[in-house]
Amino acid sequence: MSKKQGDFIKFLGTAGARFVMIKQLRASGGIWVSCKGTNALIDPGPGSIVRCASSRPKLDPSKLDGIILTHRHLDHSGDINVMIEAMTEGGFTKRGTVFCPGDCLRDDSIILKHAINFPQKIEILEANKNYKVGDFEFKTSMRHIHPVETYGLKFKIKNTTISLLTDTRYFRELADFYKTDILIIS
Repeated sequence: MSKKQGDFIKFLGTAGARFVMIKQLRASGGIWVSCKGTNALIDPGPGSIVRCASSRPKLDPSKLDGIILTHRHLDHSGDINVMIEAMTEGGFTKRGTVFCPGDCLRDDSIILKHAINFPQKIEILEANKNYKVGDFEFKTSMRHIHPVETYGLKFKIKNTTISLLTDTRYFRELADFYKTDILIIS
């Protein structure tokens, strides 16, 4: 992706819930965001690498600056290792940042040992904090009510505020954080 193509959001898949992902009723590749020349991939579920290659125009994972996981469930993180390898050109180019909740790296880490040192940086997400990768800035929500540590996201592209409401049970505080121009509901 070049800076000339401008800012965009591309859905590599919209499968939510594991049964939709397992049956591939809809693809589960995540969301590619290009903002101010910075490329970030949110929730690279199963098929992410394939969806990048079949995208028109093609998306080049070696141009990723960051990968963001909202949580560890496979429908959101299934291709995390292959996308880390792609972003770092098989681990030969130490680059990019992976953002993920802390439980993604504990005990049963979803990032494999061989790939854990490929990114330039791994940053642990916490509730209500601001993060930056290149010129792309985003904020995490409060912790969601979900079996694993889970956060939604809010970011701006040009003058438009966009939020990603990911897996959660409803609770009152959601309404305040997710007031936005565009709401993507996972």
